Amino acid sequence: MEELYNKTSLRCSKLITKSYSTSFSLGIKVLAKQYRMPVYAIYGFVRFADEIVDTFHQHDKKALLERFKQDTYKAIEEKISFNPVLHSFQMVVNKYHIEKPLIEAFLKSMEMDLDKQYYDQSGYEEYIYGSAEVVGLMCLRVFCEGNELEYQKLKPSACSLGAAFQKVNFLRDIKSDFKERKRVYFPKVNFDAFTPTQKEEIEKSIHEDFKAAYEGIKLLPHGARLGVYLAYTYYKKLLEKIQAIPSSKIQEERIRISDNHKLALLFQSYLKHSFNAI
Repeated sequence: MEELYNKTSLRCSKLITKSYSTSFSLGIKVLAKQYRMPVYAIYGFVRFADEIVDTFHQHDKKALLERFKQDTYKAIEEKISFNPVLHSFQMVVNKYHIEKPLIEAFLKSMEMDLDKQYYDQSGYEEYIYGSAEVVGLMCLRVFCEGNELEYQKLKPSACSLGAAFQKVNFLRDIKSDFKERKRVYFPKVNFDAFTPTQKEEIEKSIHEDFKAAYEGIKLLPHGARLGVYLAYTYYKKLLEKIQAIPSSKIQEERIRISDNHKLALLFQSYLKHSFNAI
């Protein structure tokens, strides 16, 4: 019966991923089978933590996040939770030896979202590391399956990919982050007077992150490469759409890639992967 509970918990994390993100769901779906459920478990965990700080305005979000944090650590220590999201996550943490500092850094970034609205350079870097880079490192632990040398070699590019994804998210979500939540993540930027030069500098840094990330994607285990490359391709296309929008207009809508375009990117990525051209 324990095995049934484990499988049911993992299916809950899969359902959460599919409900919240068609893009990541598509990427996970083309991972090798042994990687899919662990990555669903990681996504379900980070998605629910992010949901606490972004959504439940009528509740005490600080208390909810603190409870979630303590329940997370207890689940990892006791190797069980009757919160299926935390049970799935603890299984992955314990099986793949995901370090506690990665989890702590992630939860610290979620706490920062509760009351921090403007960031200096060090705070910006800390937030990106905790909210995005460590998520990439958690997934990398899964992909490397205990191979420490491979993990250490690919760690910098995994961080670069997480940073690129998060910076694209910041630009894509300006309307909700700035107008609705009054958050500005980029240092020394005022979105009420967002200049073309500022936008171009941010986009340049994202391209640099993507360039560094691509070198690592090419070296990923074969079963992980297509899924990660697809997510990389999707976010690069998203950045291209953002670049085409003037800085004065970027707050007006949330940029997205259509489902048909996502399927086209999947087909193109699959062909490249099949011909070993990534």
